Amino acid sequence: MKGATGQVVDSETLGGASTHTEISGVAHYALDNDQACIAKIRDLIERLPISSRDVALFARGMGEERQRASKNKAGDAAAKSKGKSSRSGNSAEDLYDLLPADHRMSYDMHAVLRAILDHGEIDEFQESIAREMICGDARIDGITVGVIANQRGLMKAREGEKPRFGGIIYTESAEKVAYFIDRCDRLGIPLLFVQDVSGFMVGTEAEQGGIIRAGARFVEAMATARVPKIVLTVNHASGAGYYAMAGQGFDPDFILSWPTGRMAVMEGESAIQAVHGPALEAAKKKGATLAPDVATAVDEMRADYEHQLDARYAAARGFVDAIVFPENTREMLSLALRATLHNPGPHLGPFVLPPHLGETS
Repeated sequence: MKGATGQVVDSETLGGASTHTEISGVAHYALDNDQACIAKIRDLIERLPISSRDVALFARGMGEERQRASKNKAGDAAAKSKGKSSRSGNSAEDLYDLLPADHRMSYDMHAVLRAILDHGEIDEFQESIAREMICGDARIDGITVGVIANQRGLMKAREGEKPRFGGIIYTESAEKVAYFIDRCDRLGIPLLFVQDVSGFMVGTEAEQGGIIRAGARFVEAMATARVPKIVLTVNHASGAGYYAMAGQGFDPDFILSWPTGRMAVMEGESAIQAVHGPALEAAKKKGATLAPDVATAVDEMRADYEHQLDARYAAARGFVDAIVFPENTREMLSLALRATLHNPGPHLGPFVLPPHLGETS
């Protein structure tokens, strides 16, 4: 390295496991030793979903039995691989305590996932990169599924970088999810999108960082994936991020929502700023109250958005297939997966593939 560029650097910093799993994104998993690495490879091969559709045809519960039997045969080594959760799943009733009363506040999406995934386990894909987006392999009722979920809160950044806001999609997170979707599509793994998204990042830094390019790549990967796509909205679903996370316009196989779901192109306050922002700013600078007609218009717009954001409004118009209670989420997701896996696909919604790709419309 010194001879080529004059730079003096140790091998770990130049191209070690931490560098490639936390910074460059070249590698997807970091393991502690050879034994754990072999166990991880076996685990990845074992979960290849060549039998996903067969699992969907089993009587309910048999998928998990086969999964447990397979785990027992694999031995204890697989359970020791890094990133494999050993905690049991949260109780379904705990879900009521996870979401804050104020939809704008943060919570831990991992806790939600532990309550709906088999054994509360998810094997995260590039877990140290773009932490605002959770991607990973999991099972629901024994069926392999690729999970894509928005993490909320403030994400701790790497040294020298700014913290990131959860629920927002950044350039790095869009690229991570696009790669994960492509990978699941190639392997035939159904996708589960757990939505709590407020949109893509905006601003000079985001634009110069290629957010449009990465965002388009994310949307393209989602729209052209031929595997089943199921959506669960737990909180926010707004902005362009709503569409990237398999929004209603792309006709995923099933869209489920908790009663707390909020779906729209934008939140009410954002709409008010877009329409009445100049008037609000002018009144604030002058220290004056809003003109009566403007104040009335603002109040009406806020009320209108609050009404139309409600999951019940969307469900009543067919934009959501079902509103499910948190404690019934696993059962409904299992039913949706089994139903979609009976359909050989491709699962492209209203879109069709060109003839040269060998698919028929």
